[in-house]
Amino acid sequence: MVIVLAQIETHPGKREAFLEEFRKLMPSVHAEQGCIEYGPTIDMETPLTRQKKLGENVVMIVEKWTTLADLEAHLVAPHMTPYRERVKDLIAGSQLHILTEPQ
Repeated sequence: MVIVLAQIETHPGKREAFLEEFRKLMPSVHAEQGCIEYGPTIDMETPLTRQKKLGENVVMIVEKWTTLADLEAHLVAPHMTPYRERVKDLIAGSQLHILTEPQ
C-alpha cells in the first residue's frame, strides 16, 4: 500500500475555498482504480500538550493507494488538471510525503 500525506498551505483566509474545491474533486478520485482513501484533514482542537498544530491555513490530505502505479495514474488523471487550475491561486505551498508500511 502507498500512503500519501500532502500538506497544503493555503494563502491566509483561503482554506475554506480550497476545501470547497477539494470536496468537489473527491468523488472523481474515489472512483479511480486503486484509491483506498482520499480526504482532507485539519487540526483538531484537543487539550493534548504534545500536539503540534499544522495551523489555520493548512490542510493535510491523507491518501491511500493500492500501488505506486495507481498513484502515478492519479497524478495525471484528466480531472486533476482542471482542479489544479482552480486551486492554484489559493495555495501558498505544499509538501508531499509518500510512505509505505514497514515490512
